[in-house]
Amino acid sequence: GGFFLFDGQQSQKRSNCEPMIARGKNASDLFPAVVKNVACKNIEVKKLVYVYLVRYAEEQQDLALLSISTFQRGLKDPNQLIRASALRVLSSIRVTIIVPIMMLAIKEAASDMSPYVRKTAAHAIPKLYSLDPEQKDCLIEVIEKLLADKTTLVAGSVVMAFEEVCPERIDLIHKNYRKLCNLLIDVEEWGQVVIINMLTRYARTQFLNPNMNEDKEEKEKKKTEATAIVKRKPYVMDPDHRLLLRNTKPLLQSRNAAVVMAVAQLYFHLAPKAEVGVIAKALVRLMRSHSEVQYVVLQNVATMSIKRRGMFEPYLKSFYIRSTDPTQIKVLKLEVLTNLANETNISTILREFQTYIKSNDKDFVAATIQAIGRCATNIGEVRDTCLNGLVQLLSNRDELVVAESVVVIKKLLQMQPEQHSDIIKHMAKLTDNIQVPMARASILWLIGEYCEHVPKIAPDVLRKMAKTFTNEEDIVKLQIINLAAKLYLTNSKQTKLLTQYVLNLAKYDQNYDIRDRARFIRQLIVPTDKSGALSKYAKKLFLALKPAPVLESPFKDRDHFQLGSLSHLLNAKAGGYQVLPDWPEAAPDPSVRNVEVKESVRAVETVTARDRGPLGAPQNPRGARGALLYSGEDVKKSEKKSKPRIGSSESESEEDNDSESESSESEEEESEEESEEETKKKKKVGNERLENTPCLAVHAVFTQPPPLPVSVPQTIIPSGNLKTYELLHRITGEGLSVEYCFSRQPFSPDPHMVAVKIQFTNSATSEAKSLHVEDAKLQSGMRIKEFPEIEVLPAGETVSVVMGIDFCDSTQAANFQLCTHTRKFFVSIQPPVGELMMPIFMTENEFKKEQGQLMGMNEITEKLTLEEKCQGEHAVVQRVTTAANLSRVPCGSDKECRFAGKTVTSGSLVLVSVVTKEDGAAQLTVNCEKMVIGTMLVKDILQALTQ
Repeated sequence: GGFFLFDGQQSQKRSNCEPMIARGKNASDLFPAVVKNVACKNIEVKKLVYVYLVRYAEEQQDLALLSISTFQRGLKDPNQLIRASALRVLSSIRVTIIVPIMMLAIKEAASDMSPYVRKTAAHAIPKLYSLDPEQKDCLIEVIEKLLADKTTLVAGSVVMAFEEVCPERIDLIHKNYRKLCNLLIDVEEWGQVVIINMLTRYARTQFLNPNMNEDKEEKEKKKTEATAIVKRKPYVMDPDHRLLLRNTKPLLQSRNAAVVMAVAQLYFHLAPKAEVGVIAKALVRLMRSHSEVQYVVLQNVATMSIKRRGMFEPYLKSFYIRSTDPTQIKVLKLEVLTNLANETNISTILREFQTYIKSNDKDFVAATIQAIGRCATNIGEVRDTCLNGLVQLLSNRDELVVAESVVVIKKLLQMQPEQHSDIIKHMAKLTDNIQVPMARASILWLIGEYCEHVPKIAPDVLRKMAKTFTNEEDIVKLQIINLAAKLYLTNSKQTKLLTQYVLNLAKYDQNYDIRDRARFIRQLIVPTDKSGALSKYAKKLFLALKPAPVLESPFKDRDHFQLGSLSHLLNAKAGGYQVLPDWPEAAPDPSVRNVEVKESVRAVETVTARDRGPLGAPQNPRGARGALLYSGEDVKKSEKKSKPRIGSSESESEEDNDSESESSESEEEESEEESEEETKKKKKVGNERLENTPCLAVHAVFTQPPPLPVSVPQTIIPSGNLKTYELLHRITGEGLSVEYCFSRQPFSPDPHMVAVKIQFTNSATSEAKSLHVEDAKLQSGMRIKEFPEIEVLPAGETVSVVMGIDFCDSTQAANFQLCTHTRKFFVSIQPPVGELMMPIFMTENEFKKEQGQLMGMNEITEKLTLEEKCQGEHAVVQRVTTAANLSRVPCGSDKECRFAGKTVTSGSLVLVSVVTKEDGAAQLTVNCEKMVIGTMLVKDILQALTQ
């Protein structure tokens, strides 16, 4: 008990419980007491209870089942966080008896207004599938519905569910392919990884190989009998294939290594050879990350560098080894360096290898010697140099270095043994000192194989080995027997007795392999009446010419696994791995990806600002373009700052500017709004226009929205009241004073920038020349568009210019230098939060609908007392629109003033309402998709209304 306390104590007890879970302590004993509080009215307590239940529901299933009705009530809660938490707990109770309840809950949540709840529904799908695989068909229906969702928050989660439940159902992706490509840049990072990997497999089944002509040419070159090259059709890339490549490329700049790796593997598997090179720089950048990330990246680079050596050659020095690198990283870098070695850079690489051999890391030294061997086999010109270097290593004090050198030299000598009898003699002398079994076995094999090149030394080596036979390792014993057999066949006069002695020792050895080999060889080389027909061919069997070993990279042919996958890392198929399909011979029908836009939805889709075009830029602002629909897609837009943003095309920018200027130019307050009938007529006209257009692909419809009739907004922008700020004082500026203000006009070169009007006044006696901006120091993601250079500003004159700054929806200052022909002045422009937005037009119903979508954490409410001068409606409107660049929204009540706008950079919605009560009391409500902006805006508007 003890949990039925008033809210404060309850909350504290619950808060004490959470750290226990976080530290890994078992808090399951408290389950009965905690589960009772699931019906608590306090939302904070409720959230904590749900966190606890998610953790322990599986262990205490019986008790969790008792409160199942409470979770079901939670699914209907007005707070989206509670609805999502209830579904999460419900899907965590792994009892088959409640499968129907879970199924129903998931279906309902998939249609929820909140994208966060729909995302949670997508997360619950794999849980239910693992509990009851028979529900697959019903779950596929839900997945199909969620795949059609236009919000970035849901996209990653539903694709993950698709991958878990029905990865083979490629047909579900067709209609959503273009939408997923266009949303990709705004999805959260882990969602991006999942979508990219899925789209890689999708593209391999739907598009033709972009390198097929080159691959065919290579095959034809190999076929010497082919006299003429068959005429081929020129390859033309499918526009959807190009869309995928174009929309993933900016993600190479992502801060998340997994996203960069996902894009890199996509380009490697799907892009034309000429375009794959763009991924090299991004992968090299990841090499500065943690060793775990480096390990995965290098594994993939090692595979890529075998087929696409050229793209990493410019970054050769990035793969040089540091003394601080862990051994596994060193070995992988060696692998890459060896793959990149060619005639031009081999001397540099071998110099590097020479320094590596002096390392204290023995495994690394052994790997370096193997790498030298591989360079020697691949590049004939340096074979002798490498051999001489390896022979010098034979006098090294370190036994491991010598042993590894022997093994590599043995492989190299097989290529041209007759030229290297001196090296074989030198190695024969090493049998006295080298104790490493593999090295001793390699020397004995070499002497036996080329005994005719060293006829005097070989019998003596056998004599020494016969002495120590019983103490040798098994691998060495087998080679002693082989050496004895070969010498018996080529020089039986000197070695007959020695061979019999060795075979007799082997006959009684403890290891049955050695005993078996001794019996076999005795029958083969010492013919008796019983020996079979094989003994005639003994010499051919033992001294046959053997092909030289091919020293290949262990990463050769690893690319049949999808790069970046666990299977590729392990070089073995892991559970759940989806095989990367082969390219189709003929292109499947591309029309399956065309989406027919339903008539009733067309107008809405065309004006939805959150639908993004092929380049990921917002297509048309949430400006005055007919009816608007909030899809909640930008709940996570706050992450946008760190993501690369791509500018929209010129035609889109122009169109944006038209609508924005129309929505912001009207500066007088209008007494009446258009009648509803007129609005309906205009919407109808918009629909008719759309219905006359042919059914196009979704992205084509979004890219060129037909112009819809514009309702003139009721915007109050007091043009005379624009606040000016000092940028440069005339004393500091030596006679040049600079002021600026936020003009609140659209910035025509780029609609995502805030227009800043700058006024220069020359109070000096001489003219100022060459006024311009230099050396902008901006926070990540911010951009600046300088004003054109002012060549001359005469004394006593004033001139105004406009520059654009993309503040990335933040109030961080843009720092830069203002320069004249003689001086440079450091200045900075910091925007008030109200200048980061632009006004948009809305009807009363649209305002209410949007406000209903932005509840919970996106809503901030403050009570205040209005200042005496500010108690009239006109005064409130004046103060609010001065503090923030918003437009007035019509309202039926004279006690409430409503305002709407959107942030300039990301188009996130900002809604403000001020409800006045008696005696000057009022309530301010701000609903904003970006919570930080909402919080700052509340402070500014409070200050404006109360002071």
